Amino acid sequence: MGGGGQQTDRITGTNGRFSTYTWEEVQKHTKSGDQWIVVERKVYNVSQWVKRHPGGRRIIGHYAGEDATEAFTAFHPDLQLVRKYMKPLLIGELEASEPSQDSQKNAALVEDFRLLREQLEAEGCFKAQPLFFLLHLGHILLLEAIALMLVWNFGTGWINTAIVAVLLATAQGASAEWWNHRHFQHHAKPNVFKKDPDVNMLNAFVVGKVQPVEYGIKKIKHLPYNHQHKYFFFIGPPLLIPVYFQFQIFHNMFSHGLWVDLVWCISYYVRYFLCYTQFYGVFWAVLLFNFVRFLESHWFVWVTQMSHIPMDIDYEKRQDWLSMQLVATCNIEQSFFNDWFSGHLNFQIEHHLFPTMPRHNYWRAAPRVRALCDKYGVKYEEKSLYGAFADIVRSLEKSGELWLDAYLNK
Repeated sequence: MGGGGQQTDRITGTNGRFSTYTWEEVQKHTKSGDQWIVVERKVYNVSQWVKRHPGGRRIIGHYAGEDATEAFTAFHPDLQLVRKYMKPLLIGELEASEPSQDSQKNAALVEDFRLLREQLEAEGCFKAQPLFFLLHLGHILLLEAIALMLVWNFGTGWINTAIVAVLLATAQGASAEWWNHRHFQHHAKPNVFKKDPDVNMLNAFVVGKVQPVEYGIKKIKHLPYNHQHKYFFFIGPPLLIPVYFQFQIFHNMFSHGLWVDLVWCISYYVRYFLCYTQFYGVFWAVLLFNFVRFLESHWFVWVTQMSHIPMDIDYEKRQDWLSMQLVATCNIEQSFFNDWFSGHLNFQIEHHLFPTMPRHNYWRAAPRVRALCDKYGVKYEEKSLYGAFADIVRSLEKSGELWLDAYLNK
């Protein structure tokens, strides 16, 4: 945990005990350089320590001024170890008259979800099966080996090259640190503007129902957003990984000194070009590489965004963990193909509720999560794969129409 917590000034009363705080007092400490969080009714001053947080400063800052108990539990496999490192940051606890959760959260739902998690833990649902992941790695390596064997034995014709590109689109060559930095934030606050990097569209798209109206009222028009459902096919899936992510990954590694990640990333390129320049030459090998990235990008955008872009996208609402995740995610029908093709991201709801649960156990949690949602009237949405893909385009079209109406009439 980053070499231990940084000692903070502990605020104590005249009896030598930690001070007690109201939610109103805690919620005043939300800005950079002055951040408090609440975990299990205890108040922690993380203002300076956020820089040393192994999960990144932003993710812990996203919970400043609120109860972070559910996120704390969801992200840390060894809670006892983490609690030990948090002790120097402890400055007090909530007053006895204060509820354990922020006022916006349903205490009964929070408690029932906690009990559900305990049941799943007791049943071993958070224990990974090494054989599953070894077989998964083996099938990726097998696809790469088949691709190389095809070129070796059958040459570099167009049809063969297309097959090779499909087979090669299984390895990413990305920075693990960069991915974790993005993905942890996304899981902590999915579809929350200014907190989830996945809804930062760099002014290329407007998403949800709130942002389009804001942009329209402010007369912001970087692109004709009423046509975004059309140009999405040209600048969305085709360019995300080959252009934007490619640049961002290397910029992040150099700017943050992620030299180990850089070595691993470079090894991916070295391996690729050593294998394929001998068959294609440098120019065509580069083209093949970019075509592989092009295919990867399409898979990545459609599979990861089918469960998010059509869902609620808004500013911070401080909802309980289950409600926050369910309004921002949906599932895709289970089938052998959907499980394989999506990498079990068809269980996006369970993936978000339990980020440390190995993917091969999502199916065990799903029926009980659905039952809990039914009990509290929380919508548990499940779609067909085709319907989910189509909803991405439909939601972009609807957001574009909202923008145009606000731009012209408000």
